[in-house]
Formats: sequence, C-alpha cells, structure tokens
Amino acid sequence: MIAKAKSAGKPGSLRIISGVWRGRAIEVPPGDAIRPTSDRVRGALFNRLAHGFTEQGFHLAGARVLDVFAGTGALGLEALSRGAVQTTFLERDMAGLALIKRNVAKLGAEDRAVVLSVDASNLPRAAGPSDLAFLDPPYDQNLVAPSLASLARQGWLKAGALVSVETGAGEMLPDVPTFTLLDRRTYGRIAVAFFQFNA
Repeated sequence: MIAKAKSAGKPGSLRIISGVWRGRAIEVPPGDAIRPTSDRVRGALFNRLAHGFTEQGFHLAGARVLDVFAGTGALGLEALSRGAVQTTFLERDMAGLALIKRNVAKLGAEDRAVVLSVDASNLPRAAGPSDLAFLDPPYDQNLVAPSLASLARQGWLKAGALVSVETGAGEMLPDVPTFTLLDRRTYGRIAVAFFQFNA
C-alpha cells in the first residue's frame, strides 16, 4: 500500500470510530508500507453501510465480513465493533499478518476473527460465504478486477453480498462480470465504490 493516511489517534495508532470498541486504539506501523483508511473515509464508508443499502437487504449487525488486503485490520475490526459476527482478514504480507493478529488480540476479538495468509487475486476455496467484503488494494496496480473475480469464483461471497472497494480517485473501475456498481464517492484523493455480487 502506498501512503499512510493521517489519523485522529496518537502517532502509531488509529481509533475505532463507533460501536462497542469506540475510541479504542489499534496499532499502525511507522512508514508507508501500510496505508490504513483514514477516520474520515471509514466514517463515511460505515455511514453508507448503515443507511445506504436497506433496499438491498443489507444489515451490518449479524453480518459475516471479509477484510481483503487487510493491512492493519481496521475496517474488519470496525465492522466487529459495530455488530458483525465474524471478520476474516485476508493478507499476504507477513508483517501485516502479525500486525492484524496483535490488533485482534488487543481488542479481545480472537473468537470472532480469522486471519489468513493468502493472495487476494488467487484465493483458495472459501470455507463459507460472507455478506460484506472490504477491498483496499494498493492503488494503481490493477488488483481490483482479479480480486473480485477470485472472490466470486472461489465462493467467498453470498448472493447479493456488498463489496466496498477503495481506490485512488483517478482510477478507473473495472467492469467485472456478476458485480453491479451501486455507488461511488470521492473523498479528496480517495474514492470508495460499492458493488453488489449477483451470483
């Protein structure tokens, strides 16, 4: 990932915005190797999830979630804080995997978290499908389409599942079979799009 976003938390941390862990800090490594989603963008993203997709029948409470290119695990942990029943964190970087495990342990979320070392564009068969996926790949590396296709092909998504995709604002979104673009909004240099999986 390309650049660390500024956070409202102390240096080396960011905070959970809402839910049972509201205000709790999780670890962010120094440097630019991992780019966590900023508080502003996470807040807007979860506001859309709370209020923007009721017609699609989506509810975060009780959902099974995927955090793909998980980095710090901030998105998946925010989802757990707000009522998701389980998050599976998908990351291939070894330092990232260790960081996610530390953050999960810090919040006492081990019973609701699964951390897997996998390549998002070439996933193994899923143990079961999820209701929501966060996709936050490194920008400008053309990873969105192969990752969406792999999630669909390997059974990681339920029919009707939502997928949030964070990209640079100038990136073109791919047209991926079985996924419908529902919404896309920009936040400065970042864009967040929501797709629905049509199995």
